[in-house]
Amino acid sequence: MDHDMFKKLLYRVGPRTEKKDMLWRKALELWLRLAITLCYMAKGDSYKVLLYGFRVAHNTKIMMLPEICAATIEEYHEEVLSCPTTQEQWKELAALYSKRWNFYLTVGALDGKHVAIKCPPQGGSNY
Repeated sequence: MDHDMFKKLLYRVGPRTEKKDMLWRKALELWLRLAITLCYMAKGDSYKVLLYGFRVAHNTKIMMLPEICAATIEEYHEEVLSCPTTQEQWKELAALYSKRWNFYLTVGALDGKHVAIKCPPQGGSNY
């Protein structure tokens, strides 16, 4: 991610995740919280690997990552995650997948993460 895109994301997500300093500790800067979240999402590193890279405690990351992800989804869902509302829009989306990827009768896909699926009873080799 280039610097300008990072600043734009920081500007849009920042107000939703702003933290205040407390008497006993200072809040982590927003840019650092966003950078840790992006590294985690991009590389899939464990919390322990991120500890050495950013020197932020494990328990802090456990609370911070879902919060930043939720704020990002909340900010961008209207633009990026629009869902078709009419039957024609669903058909157009399926036609796009057919044309571009040769996946017929498909309207979406997941990529980049392993999704564990439990085989149903008598599922056989389909799973």
